[in-house]
Amino acid sequence: MSSFAIFRLPFSQKCTLMIQEEGEPEELHRLTSLNERQGYVFAPFAATPDHPILLLSPSRVETMDCKDVFSACSSGALSDYVFPTQTVRSAFSSHQQMRYHLDFRNFYAQLQEGAFRKIVLSRRLDVDKTDPESPLMLFQKACERYPRMFISLVSIPRSGTWLTASPEILLESISAEESSFRTIALAGTMPFSEDVRWSEKNIREQRYVATYMMETLEQFTNRIGEEGPYTTRAANLAHLRSDFTFTLPDTHHLGTLLRAFHPTPAVCGLPKREAFDFIRRNESSPRLYYSGFQGPLQPEGETHLYVSLRCMMINGGHYSLYAGGGLLRDSVEESEWQETEAKLNTMRNVLE
Repeated sequence: MSSFAIFRLPFSQKCTLMIQEEGEPEELHRLTSLNERQGYVFAPFAATPDHPILLLSPSRVETMDCKDVFSACSSGALSDYVFPTQTVRSAFSSHQQMRYHLDFRNFYAQLQEGAFRKIVLSRRLDVDKTDPESPLMLFQKACERYPRMFISLVSIPRSGTWLTASPEILLESISAEESSFRTIALAGTMPFSEDVRWSEKNIREQRYVATYMMETLEQFTNRIGEEGPYTTRAANLAHLRSDFTFTLPDTHHLGTLLRAFHPTPAVCGLPKREAFDFIRRNESSPRLYYSGFQGPLQPEGETHLYVSLRCMMINGGHYSLYAGGGLLRDSVEESEWQETEAKLNTMRNVLE
């Protein structure tokens, strides 16, 4: 056995374990290569030779109660599993806020000059623990703490081991028979309360994402429904969300649709291609598989693909946590920094 993914859908009490016992997951370098394919997809923010799109083809699938994941896996299918590790480039951990300050100035200058309407700036936080818990135990804790979110643990030699708790659907099937799907536009972030009051900046940021998703969908279908925006909760945070439901005339080319979607303005910016290129050249720490997407892909069955947000790479007792936020021309650095701190708490709380 070389690779596995275990995931739990929002509000479910069951987890699904997918194991590829022979060979390595297939490496792909274009999203269109996912056309007519199925398996568990683990895609990076930007596919490169070092960080390709990975397609796990399970030879074994098990369903279990989430509360029993650690004991069931430790004594069963994953009893002898050795979690792979990956070397990550230094993110200047001892000077995190100064590094963010320099990145913010660089990104914000582009907004002031009119190069972008929106651009997303991310950061990485490295945490060390002398008494690390099993990644399976961390997965179980995440399931307990975050019932509203998609929780996954993916372990592949090529990518390393990643734990994710994501609130953002990229592509999800509703009915295989009717070829109907959903996606969402999720943007804007505030501490959760029962009476969230959204700023103009957050409302505008979310509308950018929603408009992009609608315009993208219109290239593939004219049967689209939109609901929202409305406030939704993800752990200790609130976001603005719009839901899109749509029917596709052809489900054999989901990779082509995913290429059009990814990366959305929620994790990248607008204009998309220019923001994508600028992020890759200028962010201090490469995103790797953070702000990519993942999940089971079955063109004629159940597809549940989520953006890889609120995630961390696990290297033994060393943890690399990732978070980001969307910048507009009226963004304030201290507020944006505090937003990333709040998002990092999702994984920090699992490590407690």
